[in-house]
Amino acid sequence: MAATLANGSADAPIEVSAIPTVVGINFGNSYASIAVLNKEGNADCIANEDGERQIACAIAFQGEEMYIGNQAKHQLVKNSQNTIIGFRNLLGKKFSEIAVDKPTTSALVIQHPDIPDTPAYKVQILQPAPTPLPVSKVTSAAVTPAASNVATPRSEPISTTRILTVSEVTSVFLRSLVQSAEDFLGRKVQGAVITVPTWFGDEQKKALGDAASDAGVTVLQLLEEAGAAVVTTTLAPRSENDSLPEDRTQLLVDLGASGLELSLLSVRQGLAHSLATLSDHSVGGDAIDDRLIKFFAKEFTKKTKTPLTVAPATEPQDKRAEARLRLAVEHTKRTLSASTGAATCSVESLKDGLDFTGAINRLRFDMEMRPIYDGVYKKVQELVEGAGLDLYDVDEIVYVGGSASLPGLDEALAAGFHENVVTPFTAGTVVGGGVGDPTTILARGAALQAKLLATLGEGSEEEREVKAAFAPSSRWQEAKATTKTIGLIFPEENAESALGGQWIPVVLRETALPCRRTVRFDVDLGESDGDKKVGFEVWEIKEGVKFTKEAPPKFEGDDEDAEEDEEEEEIETKEKTLEKESLLTSLVLDAKKAQKAGGGRSKTKLEVQFMIGESGELSITAFEAPDGEKVTASVATSL
Repeated sequence: MAATLANGSADAPIEVSAIPTVVGINFGNSYASIAVLNKEGNADCIANEDGERQIACAIAFQGEEMYIGNQAKHQLVKNSQNTIIGFRNLLGKKFSEIAVDKPTTSALVIQHPDIPDTPAYKVQILQPAPTPLPVSKVTSAAVTPAASNVATPRSEPISTTRILTVSEVTSVFLRSLVQSAEDFLGRKVQGAVITVPTWFGDEQKKALGDAASDAGVTVLQLLEEAGAAVVTTTLAPRSENDSLPEDRTQLLVDLGASGLELSLLSVRQGLAHSLATLSDHSVGGDAIDDRLIKFFAKEFTKKTKTPLTVAPATEPQDKRAEARLRLAVEHTKRTLSASTGAATCSVESLKDGLDFTGAINRLRFDMEMRPIYDGVYKKVQELVEGAGLDLYDVDEIVYVGGSASLPGLDEALAAGFHENVVTPFTAGTVVGGGVGDPTTILARGAALQAKLLATLGEGSEEEREVKAAFAPSSRWQEAKATTKTIGLIFPEENAESALGGQWIPVVLRETALPCRRTVRFDVDLGESDGDKKVGFEVWEIKEGVKFTKEAPPKFEGDDEDAEEDEEEEEIETKEKTLEKESLLTSLVLDAKKAQKAGGGRSKTKLEVQFMIGESGELSITAFEAPDGEKVTASVATSL
C-alpha cells in the first residue's frame, strides 16, 4: 500500500489599494533603511533625497547647518567633535552603564548637566543672533525721515554649545527617515514598524518608542530583527526554481558593525519559533574594517616610508587618516562583494599631504578576514549544538547586514553544512533587492509586517491576538514547541525503510504550539477483492545525524608502492537518520470510495488532520476525501 502527497492551495493576495500608508524601518546602530509597499503589495527599499538606500546613522553640526546620513558621516574627518554616531545602542541606558573610556572618532558621550545619570552629546553650533529692535518711525529732532528708512544690518550668528540627549538625537534621525518616505510616496505616513535587535530589553524598547513618538512617528510595532528576516523570507515572492521547503530550519547570521547576532529558527507554515539565540560583540563589521584599514596602512607606509598607525590611532594626524580610510574601505568592501576581481582604495592626502591608492583581491581579502570568518563559524557551531541540533539539520542560512554580503563568509560557513543548504549566494538573491539581500532584508520584512498589521480588521479578535503577541512585554520566542517529528507510517512487508514502511511526516519537530496540519494523499490498495481497508500508525520519530569515516578513494595513477602501513586520513561523512521513538496510536478506515486504477488494482484518496494543543494533546481525524466517514483518535504527545 503506497501513499502519495497532494499539494494545497495558496492564500489570495491582499489588494494594496486597501492598505494604509505604512513603512518599514530598519534602525541599525550604523546604518538604517526604509521600505515601502509597491503597487503589487510587495516591499521595496527606497533611497532618501541624497540617493542613499543605506543611510548612515549619523548626525553632524557644521556652523548653522545640520547634516543627516552619509553627509554627516563624511564630517568625521574634519569635524568629528560635532558628529554623532552609534546612538541607537545607547537608547534606554544610563550614563553609569556606558563605557566612556574607549577611543572614539566622533562626539564624546557626556553626563547630561541637568538630568542625572543620563548620557548626552555636547556639540558646537552657530545660532542666529537676537534680532535688534526695529527703528521707531516717529520723527523727532534726533531722527530725520531719511534716517528712519535705513535698513538695520544683519547681526552675525553666535557660537553656542548645545546638549542633546540620546533620545533627542534618535528623534531627529527617525523624523528624517519618515520625511524621506513621505517625499517619495507623496503622502503622509500613517504608521511604521521599526526593527530592534534581539538583546533590546523593555527599557531600550520604551526609549525607542518614546523617541519615535516625539518625532511624530506612529509605531505599529517594534519588531525583533530575527522576526523581520523571517517575514521577508516567508512572505516575499520567490523564484519558480526555488526548491526551499515551506517547513525548514533557518539560521540567521546578523553581522552588524558592533556585533554578531545569531538566531536559530524553525519555520513552520510561515510561522517561526526561536530555538536559540546568541550575541557576541567581540565579532562584527568594525573588526573587518579594522583589519582592512590596517592592511592599507601598511601598504601606505611601505610605499611612502611614512609611518601610519591605525585601529587604534593616537596621534591627531593618524586619527584623521584613519577616519579617511574608514570611509574609503566602504567602497572597497562593496566592490569585493559584487566582483571576483580586485578592489581599490583611494584616499587623497591621507597623511602629510601624500595621496594613497591601494588594491586588494578577493583571495587576499579572505585570507586577511579568515580569523573573523572562523570566529563566526565557531559561534554558529556553539549556537546549533546548544539547541541540540547538528549543522546538517539547518536547511537555510539567511544573512543580515552589509558585512554579511561577503562571499568569503558564506564559503567559510557553508563548508560545514549539508551540501543542499540554501543561502542567498546559492539562490542568487544576495543582491539587487532579492529575497535574501542582506542590506534590505530587515526593512522589507518590517514593511511587510506593517502591511499585515494595517490590514487587520479594526477591533477584530485576530487584531487583538496579534497586538497582544507583539506587546512590549511579550517575546515571540517563548511559545512551546514539539520536540519530535510526528507522522504516519504505512507498514509494509519486507520494507527497505528502517521505519518498516512508508513514512509521511505531518508535524515536524520544533513546530510552535498550538498547530494544525492537514495532509492529503492517494493510497494504493493493491489487488485484493471484497471489502477494502486502509490503516496506518502514528509515530513520534527521533531525527539524528549518523557520522561515518571512510578511507579516501584511490584513483588511477596513485603510487602503488607506497608503504602499506602509511595511515591515510579518513573522510568523515554525515547522513540524516530516522528512528522510531513512540507509537502514539493506529487507525483503520473502510475504503468505501475506492476506485479502480487499472491492472486489477484500486486506490482511494485519504485526508488526515492533526491538531496539537499547547499542552501537547494530539487529536487525529482521518477520512476518505472528500466527505467519507471520519475516524478520530486522541492521544498525548511528549513535549
